[in-house]
Amino acid sequence: MSRKIVLFIAISLDGYIARLDGDISWLDEVEGAGDNGYSEFIESIDTVVMGKKTYDHVLLLTNNQYPYEGKTSYIFTRKEISTSSDLHFTTEDPAALAEKLKLQQGRDIWLVGGSELLDGFMKKNLVDEYIITTAPIILGDGIPLFKTRNSKIKLRLKSSKKYGEFVQNHYVNA
Repeated sequence: MSRKIVLFIAISLDGYIARLDGDISWLDEVEGAGDNGYSEFIESIDTVVMGKKTYDHVLLLTNNQYPYEGKTSYIFTRKEISTSSDLHFTTEDPAALAEKLKLQQGRDIWLVGGSELLDGFMKKNLVDEYIITTAPIILGDGIPLFKTRNSKIKLRLKSSKKYGEFVQNHYVNA
């Protein structure tokens, strides 16, 4: 069986992953439970993929301490950047890399974000599972999780969990 590409992300009730400036501090305003399923999820993956803007934002949030050490990471960028053993900056077509990764042995692949990269993956129908944790807060504006002009994708609800005030829905392709 091939590896799956899994989106694991939090959104506001009105569908935003961040404010327009990238701020996600609103997530701290919501009472969760434990780590809201993060530890269990992170054990199920060995590879992360993200866009360069998301990578830069992750470093900003973690005082330049990359939080996914020990996981193979692919950062999609428009410019060539040198890579290290587990951290690969790539200009490769995301769909081509995703197909290669899915054929390799290993655990699942986490599509961290952002919405631009997700949009490209969705347009090629490369996302196998969506784990979306909804915070009970309406932002009114921000960076939407889903872009427009995607084909219809039929999903099936695999599970739903409550973590304090957060609700996590796990969807798989139907």
